[in-house]
Amino acid sequence: MTHSIIKDLSARYTTKQYDPSKRISAENIEIIKEAIRLSASSINSQPWKFILIESDEAKNRLDATFVNKYQPNRHHAKEASHIILFAHNPNYQRDDHKKVLDINVALGRLKEEKYDAALNGALHFADLLRDEQGSNATWTKAQTYIALGNALHTLARLGIDSTPMEGIDSELIGEVFTDELNGYVCHVALAMGYHADAEDFNFGLPKSRLATEEVFTVI
Repeated sequence: MTHSIIKDLSARYTTKQYDPSKRISAENIEIIKEAIRLSASSINSQPWKFILIESDEAKNRLDATFVNKYQPNRHHAKEASHIILFAHNPNYQRDDHKKVLDINVALGRLKEEKYDAALNGALHFADLLRDEQGSNATWTKAQTYIALGNALHTLARLGIDSTPMEGIDSELIGEVFTDELNGYVCHVALAMGYHADAEDFNFGLPKSRLATEEVFTVI
């Protein structure tokens, strides 16, 4: 198949070794940020926060979070051009959704007289997804993966390599990046940059995916 979308996704792979001398341009970083910001989310909740790590100081802080586990991912902290921490709001509440609806009103998407009905409807849905402890983190966490998938395709289109990482210490990241996260929780990160030609063993290998017939049922 020759469609550009398929070419993007066929070329994308999980990079194992980055060239620390190669940096993503400021222009491309802005494209990546905007693409992630435009990601879809359930009830347009946007229950996320993205911490973009680019300075050496921030990379050193991230590196320190690998002290206890997930060491195979540690080298990405300093060698990748940039890393994004994808964080979610573990307790999405009324005030959180009001921020979204206020934007809708300002844009003319929502009339003032329908504001309360829209707010109550959205909160009813969010409350249905709370666990026994009152947290709806399972739902909000899932939204960050929509943004992650969007980011992966954006990077592929830009010719930028990437490594999605669930192998991160969420607890330590919460401690080291307390101020930036401000109560949000990070369970997945995305390393970005350009692979090291001679050292990245995963580069150029054939794509390994189950056959279409294995994963699709047409009814």
